[in-house]
Amino acid sequence: MRRMNSAIPDDDDVARVPFRTVLLSIVGLWLTYFALVTLRGELVELDFNAETLFRRALACLIGAAVTFGLWLVLRLFDGNRQWVKIVAALVLSLPVAILAAQGNQMAFRSMEERHLRAAAEEQGFTVRRSSSGDLLVDIPAMGIPSTPGEMQPSATITANMLQGSYWQQITEVAFGRYFMLLAWCALYLALLTGEKARASERREGDYRRAAKAAELRSLRYQVNPHFLFNTLNSLSALVLTGKPEAAERMIQTISTFYRRSLAADPTSDVPLREEIALQKLYLDIEGVRFPHRLRAEYAIPEALEEMFVPGMILQPLVENSVKHAVAPTSGQVTITLAAREEYGRLVVTVSDNGQPLSASSNHSQNKGISHGIGLGNVRERLEARFGADASMVSGPVPDGYATILRLPLLRQSGDAA
Repeated sequence: MRRMNSAIPDDDDVARVPFRTVLLSIVGLWLTYFALVTLRGELVELDFNAETLFRRALACLIGAAVTFGLWLVLRLFDGNRQWVKIVAALVLSLPVAILAAQGNQMAFRSMEERHLRAAAEEQGFTVRRSSSGDLLVDIPAMGIPSTPGEMQPSATITANMLQGSYWQQITEVAFGRYFMLLAWCALYLALLTGEKARASERREGDYRRAAKAAELRSLRYQVNPHFLFNTLNSLSALVLTGKPEAAERMIQTISTFYRRSLAADPTSDVPLREEIALQKLYLDIEGVRFPHRLRAEYAIPEALEEMFVPGMILQPLVENSVKHAVAPTSGQVTITLAAREEYGRLVVTVSDNGQPLSASSNHSQNKGISHGIGLGNVRERLEARFGADASMVSGPVPDGYATILRLPLLRQSGDAA
């Protein structure tokens, strides 16, 4: 059952620091502590430094374990606001620091007596155990003269009076552990913030790709109905003029054209070879309607036939040439589809030798409008697919009209996505 209006986000929606990263941060923290304390012991020539390595390692292992436990609880707050996570870190780190301090005391407890005896001997004190097992320190009385043969007066105190009580020792160690754990919590929250930022970037990227795909589909489907209307009109004209055989051929060609054009994903790229073959079908359809006026030429190098272009990107351009160059004239018009490689880019040209600019104002007005259905559709599709990496230039040339597309040189579909 879907939860409605819940203030608690689903676990799948919460950004998480990868387990491996958490584990490495914990291990790194305690390894660094182990190395620094060991180095300090060597520099100050601390007694029993070599002997304490194992115990220090055990204390660090216990510290890493309790830090891992801290993470297991702290991650429950990953989906909350930042101030909640900070408060949770401040509060949760305290009992964990006490546990880490107790682990440290447990690891070093067997060395306390030896360390105390060594320190006492340096001061001229005597350390002994009472019959009850308490550790006692005999401190010679200072400033009291004694006669020969008499025992020097002394004071006896328990070891706890010098070292402090058990909880005093725990408190001192826990204080340092607390700030160590807070430092790790700060690192964890920083890593969590980074993961949230990356998750936001991924979601934004997904939204952009989805929007781009929707835009490409919309633009692609604008082409098919536009072409369908023109071909139906052409087919109607053939029937009305009593040309059933030509109409039948046109129907078969239209069927093949739509089967090929609609079978592919509207957002996918196709090899230039397939795109040119599709335009040949289209020109064959229009050739039935203009058998003596329409002539097509193709200049596609074999090396570029397998380069990828957006599907049906050329169809509106070829359709414009038929509509504005072939249809209005009674003479023969050649439509040329050419491709070349230029400075590492694929350059595709659709041109015709229709009436020159000065001879037909209608030709120039219709074909020079870059925001028309045909040219505008191509321009928008290129922008949606490639952004600034593709361009289109369209306008009159000395012997007619040409549209030039400059595209990234894609050797497989989706390279520039």
